[in-house]
Parts: sequence; structure tokens; C-alpha cells
Amino acid sequence: MRNAKKIALSLLILMLVSGCWNSKDIQNMAYVTALGVDYENGRFKSYAQMLNFTNIAKSDTGEVGKPVPIWVGVGEGKTLTESLTTMYATSQIRVFWGHLKALVLSENAMKHGMKEIYDMLNRYREVRYNILMYGTNEPLHEILIQKSILNFSPLDTLMDLPYQIYSQRSFILPEYGYKIIAQMNEPSGLAMIPCLTLDRTGWYEDQDKRSMFRINGAYFFQNKEFRGHLSEDDLKGTRWIQRQLVRSPMNIPDKGPPVAAIVLQKPHLYVKPVIENGKARFNIRVSVDAYIDELIKDTPHKKMEEMAGDAIRDEIKMSFKKGLEKKADVFMLDEKLYRKNPKKWHEFHRASPYLLDADSIKTIDIRVSIESSGKYKQRVN
Repeated sequence: MRNAKKIALSLLILMLVSGCWNSKDIQNMAYVTALGVDYENGRFKSYAQMLNFTNIAKSDTGEVGKPVPIWVGVGEGKTLTESLTTMYATSQIRVFWGHLKALVLSENAMKHGMKEIYDMLNRYREVRYNILMYGTNEPLHEILIQKSILNFSPLDTLMDLPYQIYSQRSFILPEYGYKIIAQMNEPSGLAMIPCLTLDRTGWYEDQDKRSMFRINGAYFFQNKEFRGHLSEDDLKGTRWIQRQLVRSPMNIPDKGPPVAAIVLQKPHLYVKPVIENGKARFNIRVSVDAYIDELIKDTPHKKMEEMAGDAIRDEIKMSFKKGLEKKADVFMLDEKLYRKNPKKWHEFHRASPYLLDADSIKTIDIRVSIESSGKYKQRVN
């Protein structure tokens, strides 16, 4: 009987205790989906893009195309933490960071250094590791209020879903923050951050111009030092080292009137370091598949493959030269030397932190194989 009374009393107490006493209604929180970080006059300035998911979630009526408001909170402080927490004073409701998807850094922030920025974000338990990272020379406020096409959700943009565009037009590979930091900590120390810009000329809504996101080149770090920006045109040659490349177009020949437009895919890069006269040089071999997208002048496959090989070789030489101007190893040749011959790598780096010069590439062997001419038949030879 005594045990039965204890059990009944315990059940009564449990019934009086409210469940999830610290829970918050999801509609009463501000969700940070993107963060911009600037650095001016010794102070961090942060911009937090916030969305109310009740405006984004699909409804039973299937309504689409309804404009979704974007709120941006601005904070400032001596540290990144201080700049973010100053927003709490006026946010009115709880700010939740678990849905942060993208980090955009100004050029000033990148020049200041990324260690403090990434240290703070990585320590905060609500923030995930898989955050897309970008650099920009645009005003951060304009980046974070950018709308999507057709009034889709602000999350349906190039900033948050870059791989959708990359699958159709592969040039600059999107990068997650954890991978960029890992690259900086590698012995070669090269990291590439895609450059997010606004194209204000390419799209119209009725008679009104509408800006759209574009990834135009990338920013480079070498040995954790900011080396500057290279445009998409400057980096054309680097797409051939991307094993993830889905499809990338090219006119052939690369100089003069084109005879065809081809699409290249699935490149395979092989780099062999060789030591000659006390310095490292590199043999580069690229094999890539292709198919004909547009034929302007009837040309044998073999001839088009040769034209494509010459164009790829020219792009690699051009991008390597552009990287040298910034002292950025855009083809990660230094890392290949480290993997193949770490003893020599350490020996060379004791003399100089940057090993490459205009004579570092010894040979470039390009092999293009046209696998398809589409729905039209095309003579092979």
C-alpha cells in the first residue's frame, strides 16, 4: 500500500510539470540563413540575413511567386562575437543560427585574416561545418537582400544552391568553409574562395532590370596570406583540374572564327614533378571527354580534338601566368611535389616559400576525346 501511494504521488507530480518548458515556437524565431562579415577601422561589422520560414514553406494552395521579405541585422564590435551579439539587443525575438548556409566575406575581412572569423563560427554549437564560403567586393548589404528569380524563396539562389548552376556550367567550383580551412592548413597552403558578385545587366522583370548573383572568379590565399583576386577569364585553365566538372563549353579554335562549340566533361589531371638542375618542374597531362553542341563548319573529329587540345593548353598556360602574378599556385603544383617527394619539398622551401616561376611547367599533354555529335551524324575523319 505504501508503494502504491508513492507511485500515485509521483504520477501526480509528473502531471503537474509542464513538458519542454524551455521550448520556443518555431514561428517566433528569426532564422539566420547567411552571414556577411566586414572589417573596417579595427572593428568587425557583421550582417545577418534573417528569414521567417512561415513565409518560405510551401502551402497547401501551392502559391508561388509571392515576394518574400528579407531582413538584415547589422552589428559592430571589436570582435566578431561582439558584433553579432549587439544585434540581439534589438532583434525583438530569439535569433537561431542552426540554419546558417552561407558566409560572405568582404575583401577587407579576408585581408585582415580568417582565423578569428572561422574560430568563432566553429566554436558556436548551433553553427554547422558545411557552410558555403564566398568573398566579394560588393556591398554586403546588397548581397544579402538579393532576391531570387521569379520571386522564388531567397534560399533558391546561386549563393545557397551553387551546385545546381555548376551542373550546367562548370567553371568555379563552390567551396565549403571547412574545406577552405583544411586547404590553408595543408603544407602547400593554397586556398581558393569563390567570388560572389551581382550582375546588373543580364535580366529583366518586365521593363525593369533585375540583378542576379554570379560567381566571377575567386580569391586566393597562399600560406594563409591573402594574395588577391583572379577573374573567371583569368581562371579558365583551372577548370581542367576539377574532377567534379560536369559540363563546360568551349569554342574551337580559341582564336579566330569558331568552327564548332563543344562541351567538355570528366577531366582527369595527372601531374608528375621532376627535379632538374636543382629546381622542381612539372609535367602536366589532361584527358577529357567532349561532345559537339554546335557545328558551324563541317570538320573531322580528329581535327576538332586537336583544336580543343590547343585551346586547353593555351588556357592552362594563361591561368598559370596569371597565378604567378599574384604568387598563387592556382594548379596546386606545390602540393603535388610535397606528395611525391616530401624530402625535396622541405629542402626547396627552406630556401624560398614560393617555388614557382615562368619555367616551372615543363610539358603539357592534352588528350581530348569527342564521344558524341548529338542527334546528328558527323564524320570522324
